[in-house]
Amino acid sequence: MTAVAARYPEIKKLDVEVLSMSVDSVFVHKIWQEEELSKMVDGGVPYPMLSDAGGKVGEIYGVYDKDAGVNIRGRFLIDPDGVIQAMEILTPPVGRNVEELVRQIQAFQHVRETEGKEVCPSGWQPGKTVLKPGPDLVGKVWKVWKPEQIS
Repeated sequence: MTAVAARYPEIKKLDVEVLSMSVDSVFVHKIWQEEELSKMVDGGVPYPMLSDAGGKVGEIYGVYDKDAGVNIRGRFLIDPDGVIQAMEILTPPVGRNVEELVRQIQAFQHVRETEGKEVCPSGWQPGKTVLKPGPDLVGKVWKVWKPEQIS
């Protein structure tokens, strides 16, 4: 959460809203914000921390662990039409990668802006090679994109 909070201004410039959610109450979130998060990131987490008491939302998204009574860590990229475009579910021992989050946001926005006429290959970064799907590309991706172009 704090890694995203540290990059929040950049994410907001991409016209993206960030929400966090856990089964913890808003009171637990308040204490967590005051006693820990604000010490990790100046001002704490700047985006809403929502309470999913009982795990109903987590259940819908497939991240609620009934036995433990918690939502497993996940992130969901939801487009302006409300469609989940990407999701990542990780157990607590491994953190998520904010660089990859930002890259995926940029890639999905690029595809949307070009109405799917351009798609972003593995590791795509803004300004790098895109692919133009269609019959002319079939069997010829190797001519326009190579794995060493990642990053």
